Amino acid sequence: MAAGNSLLVAEDLTKKVTSPEGELTILDNVSFAVGRGETVAVVGPSGAGKSTLLALLAGLDEPSSGSVWLNGVELTALDEDGRAQLRSRQVGFVFQSFHLLPSLTALENVLLPLELSGTDNNDARARQALGRVGLDSRLRHYPRQLSGGERQRVAIARAFVTEPALLFADEPTGNLDNKTGAHILNLLFELNAAANTTLVLVTHDLNAARRCHRIIELVSGRLVEPEEA
Repeated sequence: MAAGNSLLVAEDLTKKVTSPEGELTILDNVSFAVGRGETVAVVGPSGAGKSTLLALLAGLDEPSSGSVWLNGVELTALDEDGRAQLRSRQVGFVFQSFHLLPSLTALENVLLPLELSGTDNNDARARQALGRVGLDSRLRHYPRQLSGGERQRVAIARAFVTEPALLFADEPTGNLDNKTGAHILNLLFELNAAANTTLVLVTHDLNAARRCHRIIELVSGRLVEPEEA
């Protein structure tokens, strides 16, 4: 594993899948490290392997070869339950499609990761998290009663409520109009800076990417030389 102050380390990550046309290489020998408190954008054209990389880094998928280390633990050496436990303690997610449970209110959606992690004082923490994203008056609303921007704010509150060491954001403004997307992006960076969370942002928006400390570019599953933002 790479030494130093790295929170997240990818070593020689390769992902291959079989298809009717034969074996396809989605990611090819990708290696990099992300320091604690660092913000990193992952960019590249459609089909470059960005979402696959994020899934491997988060332990949502397994590589064909290579390893991922999270906070000193080899994520790729754990079984599915072990990876899930590590994620629940240390990782938050914000997705393009929000991933809120439609049968739960905004408050209940934010409460869910707290209850799964077995923490205390959950109700107060969830209310505080929703207050930080400006949704004090929407606690009892269901996702269908919220705008797209409000749903993403609930998702951001849910991501930060467990105080994760690492936050993955996968095209967080992809389903929003430009104005709403800009507000959501500002909120994401403000909360991230306040919590000193390590952020890995997958985005097609170069303006968003340039707000990060560093940009990592993927082309055809391979890492291009990192660019300083």
